[in-house]
Amino acid sequence: MRTEEESSATAGQDWMSLLRTLERDQILQVLSDGFCQNCRGLLKDRIHKKIGDASFSSDNNKGAVDVPSQSRNAPIARSSENASMESCDKRFDQQECTPPQTIPIRSSTQRGYTANSWPASINRKRNSVEHSASPVLFNDATRGDSSFICGGLLEDPNEHNRVLQVGREKDFSHIESINGRRTNVLQGLELHTRVFNAKERKEIVECVYNLQRMGQRGQLRERTYSEPRKWMRGKGRVTIQFGCCYNYAVDRNGNPPGIVRDEDVDPLPPLFKQMIRRMVSWHILPPTCIPDSCIVNIYDEGDCIPPHIDHHDFVRPFCTVSFLTECDILFGSNLKVVGPGEFSGPVSLPLPVGSVLILNGNAADIAKHCVPGVPARRISITFRKMDNSKIPYNFFHNPELQEIRPFVHSPFAK
Repeated sequence: MRTEEESSATAGQDWMSLLRTLERDQILQVLSDGFCQNCRGLLKDRIHKKIGDASFSSDNNKGAVDVPSQSRNAPIARSSENASMESCDKRFDQQECTPPQTIPIRSSTQRGYTANSWPASINRKRNSVEHSASPVLFNDATRGDSSFICGGLLEDPNEHNRVLQVGREKDFSHIESINGRRTNVLQGLELHTRVFNAKERKEIVECVYNLQRMGQRGQLRERTYSEPRKWMRGKGRVTIQFGCCYNYAVDRNGNPPGIVRDEDVDPLPPLFKQMIRRMVSWHILPPTCIPDSCIVNIYDEGDCIPPHIDHHDFVRPFCTVSFLTECDILFGSNLKVVGPGEFSGPVSLPLPVGSVLILNGNAADIAKHCVPGVPARRISITFRKMDNSKIPYNFFHNPELQEIRPFVHSPFAK
């Protein structure tokens, strides 16, 4: 009778023999049956890494796969990826991204998005949305990203540790009298910290600066990019809108504040869709309210956002992600303007870089919020889901975002 070890060895040999009779496309088709596009790409990369490009037959020859043999007792080389992550974080924390005024234009072979590498749908002269494969942005930190698309399983132990390290503050309270009733105007406010690490933040900021350069060259649609003249302190922050055109005030065509349904802007960049996946999969945003639009704010020193309540053309909750510089956000039902870029209110909350602020409930609908003049350059990205009755007429629903599900085995699943 064969031992269990001999049986396993025989099965392994049979499997390797079968692989040698198959072509590359056949292997990928068999192993990726039922997988989504992201997982198929991940599997293909892993097969290339294990077997090597040279081991596959060329498409012209259509030969069989030559699978290298390996002794069962051969030692496995230790990967250096995990060992390098800590040093990467420290290195990127010490680096700064240069704004468009001084940074050279990068070629399409480098990371980030330029006029040559941006998806064709970004060209304002094209009317149709073209599909292109999204790059894996957070390659080293979240290699398990595709797992939550296909099954909601948390497979990567490194990602599990990162989910555990996210700070989650939800018990905010400030009581005010609203219509004669004592009301916690901060109900529904959440602050999630350590969501994006130093390396990820650097890539996101670089992408924003590339988008700003494209806007300055006229390579984005007209209503996507806005860079008003700075005529006084607190006025003139740069905005970049994706998914929908939002009016802050009545425009020259007489459109009221809110979503302008007959105006087109550019679709969400692939990198921003990955950010949305991260926030939904890590139980920061609910899967019932996946954002389909966003607005990027680029602040120079002294720029601000005056007191306001977000328009109800957008459903709740919505969120803001902070980069480059920590700043304060004020809350209260009655915020006051003290001077240019200066406001006062009963609650002041610091927003760390890499954090996600969630606004829902009273915090979104009763309390106003504002950002006083920032102490240094800052970038924020606000993600929001449009009300179905306000979606632009030419809007295209992205299937990648509709399939996102949170991690099932996350400690925060309950």
